[in-house]
Amino acid sequence: MLPWKRVLRPLAALLFALALAAVPAATARASGTAAAGGGWNDYACKPSAAHPRPVVLVHGTFGNSVDNWLGLAPYLTSRGYCVYSLDYGQLPGVPLFHGLGPIDKSAGQLSAFVDKVLAATGAAEADLVGHSQGGMMPRYYLKFLGGAAKVHALVGIAPDNHGTDLIGLTNLLPYFPGAEDLLKATTPGLADQIAGSGFLTKLNAGGDTVPGVRYTVIATKYDEVVTPWRTQYLSGSDVRNVLLQDLCPLDLSEHLAIGLFDRIAFHEVANALDPAHATATTCASALS
Repeated sequence: MLPWKRVLRPLAALLFALALAAVPAATARASGTAAAGGGWNDYACKPSAAHPRPVVLVHGTFGNSVDNWLGLAPYLTSRGYCVYSLDYGQLPGVPLFHGLGPIDKSAGQLSAFVDKVLAATGAAEADLVGHSQGGMMPRYYLKFLGGAAKVHALVGIAPDNHGTDLIGLTNLLPYFPGAEDLLKATTPGLADQIAGSGFLTKLNAGGDTVPGVRYTVIATKYDEVVTPWRTQYLSGSDVRNVLLQDLCPLDLSEHLAIGLFDRIAFHEVANALDPAHATATTCASALS
């Protein structure tokens, strides 16, 4: 018999993600949160000497440029960063729920967006912070689309760097004839993230990283979407892999919470962006 609790947890997480993404983006923009001059995506913002690189936020699957960042974007802007976010991987006729298109094409969208941000800010390089697919997809940009020359650091929050088996659920696909082909045809961005996919095989061939970029991975052992969670880690000479529970054993955040509102994870993001002024991340960072 199937372990129903293990099966239902990722489904519940997915429903929560969909509900969160359904918050109208217009609401956030109307309040000035994401609009120019009111917070992030302010193209008049000029990076300071303290924070000389703009930060580009890359949402996860089913996310968008606003809802995924209602927690982290204000956290960073309040600390003096110029912060920007994009929408990518849109499917025709599917509003709000993005990150579903072919990931190599999404990386091309990221490339164009980084160029736009660098042109507006006058900065030579940007830092990237991504959640889930958004922490993995930029690696294609860095490796194959010339991004390494324009990016100083990549911070992945619960990134599926080596794919996911969704606690074993993807192993059931061969038992449903045509299911995998249907997934590839309708939501290629999902198919690309299955462990062992052609996209991931290409991405990780020859090593996880490229020279000149600093990599940070922030994972939670309670992740029910990117599983096994240790597959999120990267190997390389300029990599820091962090487990949230090593910083605060009391933190129970799972895949969505770590990217949406976990201030302990946010504190570690800030450390990764400015390691010269990093401070210890502890349970008390939730109040910082």
